[in-house]
Amino acid sequence: MPSKKKTFEDNLKDLETIVARLENGEVPLEEAIEQFQKGMLLSKELQKTLQDAEKTLVKVMQPDGSEVEMDV
Repeated sequence: MPSKKKTFEDNLKDLETIVARLENGEVPLEEAIEQFQKGMLLSKELQKTLQDAEKTLVKVMQPDGSEVEMDV
């Protein structure tokens, strides 16, 4: 059974949980390294999602159906 793709909010919550655990300081070193790496991957994924959303939002639909970039 394929796993469903996590939403932006799911990934953000996971990242917040990882940060809280690492800030707590009670995670064994090996697990802390693993959690840090997972957090970095989540951070990159979240950043990509935001960049993709921004690219979509700055496009304006023209009357002929074409899209143009807005000046931001």
